[in-house]
Amino acid sequence: MLRPSPAPAPALRSVLAALGSPAAVSEARTPALRAALGPLSPEAPLPLHVLDVRDQVVPSGQAPRTRLAGWRFLIRGTDRAVAAADTMLTPDGWSFSHFFEGPYVTATERALLQAESLPTVYQPRLLSVPELYMLTLWLHGDTDADGATASPAPADLLVPLAPAPPGIAAHRPHRVADLLPVLTLRLAPPPLFGTPAPA
Repeated sequence: MLRPSPAPAPALRSVLAALGSPAAVSEARTPALRAALGPLSPEAPLPLHVLDVRDQVVPSGQAPRTRLAGWRFLIRGTDRAVAAADTMLTPDGWSFSHFFEGPYVTATERALLQAESLPTVYQPRLLSVPELYMLTLWLHGDTDADGATASPAPADLLVPLAPAPPGIAAHRPHRVADLLPVLTLRLAPPPLFGTPAPA
């Protein structure tokens, strides 16, 4: 079961305004959005957090730090999500950033449907790991938390979205405590095998 955190009202308004703007839709690099028939609506707002694994030394038992990068909305057509819209925080508040499409739109929709069938109630979020070109559905255990704050708890679940990095199964839930060490190991610099030959 999922209990989403409500998106900031200005973020939703900015996406609705962009959807209502023929120029914004026609200029978007989203053929599926431009070709969609019928009404389009922003749904499933998710706070998008970024985890910079490489820059963190996380003591054992402590949660890694994340930063809120924006809110993402799936743009639903008549029967499925055809695109997504990102918003960002500016000095004037939340504003529309851009529309996009691609495999992460479908993967997000699929992961949300899978998470709805879990017996535990979670707050859904997105967690990006830019260094690995990886996006996950983050299922946070504290459903009363502000979606814009908090760090992943060891028992939270991360569901890598397809396409996932090689060796990490997409759409399979992993506990943060289990997946984070794997990500950190992948980003560690390779060991030095000797010293350069003298000139």
